[in-house]
Amino acid sequence: MAQQLYFSRDTKVYIEIGSDVWEMPVLDGFSFSQATNVSEITLSEMEDSNRNSKRGKRAFNDSLAPAEWSFSTYVRPFISAGTGAGAADTAANHHAVEEVLWALMVGDAAYASSTFTGFTADTTDANITFANSNKSILGTANIYFVVGNANKKVYKLTGSVVNEAVLNFEIDGIATIDWSGLASEVVDDTASGLPTATIYEDTQATDNFIRNRLTQLTIVPTTQDPDGDTILELEENYDLTLTGGSITISNNITYITPEELGKVNLPIGHVTGGRSVSGNFTCYLLKDTAGTNKSSDFFEDMKSITNVVTNSFALTFKVGGGTSTPRLELAMPTAHIDIPTHSIEDVIALETNFNALPSSIELTDEVALTYVGAA
Repeated sequence: MAQQLYFSRDTKVYIEIGSDVWEMPVLDGFSFSQATNVSEITLSEMEDSNRNSKRGKRAFNDSLAPAEWSFSTYVRPFISAGTGAGAADTAANHHAVEEVLWALMVGDAAYASSTFTGFTADTTDANITFANSNKSILGTANIYFVVGNANKKVYKLTGSVVNEAVLNFEIDGIATIDWSGLASEVVDDTASGLPTATIYEDTQATDNFIRNRLTQLTIVPTTQDPDGDTILELEENYDLTLTGGSITISNNITYITPEELGKVNLPIGHVTGGRSVSGNFTCYLLKDTAGTNKSSDFFEDMKSITNVVTNSFALTFKVGGGTSTPRLELAMPTAHIDIPTHSIEDVIALETNFNALPSSIELTDEVALTYVGAA
């Protein structure tokens, strides 16, 4: 009798939207699961004449909770070759291996003519905005986890949505994004056969990885006089060299599940919550006698505007460097920044939290992403 064990390192992930299937290389540490919602009934009564009291319990399966999934991908911009099997585009336009996940996060994920709704891809760069994200229901996909080497098992996560993306700046690492989301159901789909990827350009390339150490941050206040007293409390810009940080983008999605008696109900759909873009960055505490825009000046200036309840700064993170390729840029034109806090270590550092806000509460311009492939 032959037995089959399944190892996580043999796993492949595919994302299906309509007739298009993207191959998605993922890192070790992925997960997917679906739990059951259970109701319990317990007895609690006083003693009878014999000092007996019923203390039993019954359990009932009410519904399946939404499936949860998570995995990490590298940030991998590239320039399409325009030809060949699995090509992402018909011209030499910029794309990213993980762009389908951004499409699920920021809108309806409609795909046509080699691009998604709200995306622009040309020979200069690829731009992703949240212009189409003010929706109560976002785009869904089927995510396939193909596990095993011989005798593969195919698990299909139907109606999957992307809830959160976390970009970490680990100084000595390669730029990665931690993705997590929900789905309606986990199904063993082995009988249907293996998914066939239709878009997989550059998934095997080695020239599209980004080193975090090259990341740069520019900070420019919307106004140097935020309290309007004619005194310029802030510098024109601040020059900070990062030692670490992260950016979290969340849709705050919840699922709706019926509650019928006598059956185990399945989740029927999702609704979005408030969109959230937040993060933090760290840098050494630095004073430069030749200027007034280093990290110690930034701390002092932020402390001086305590009568301003909401400040506004333009933050631009250039992951991979200012002009290097490949790189990923995240622009947040109206971010609110908290007063930095000191972190006492061998070298004293500052840690700063921020929230990227829209220019007006009903708009969607908190953040925009720009991918630039390797030249």
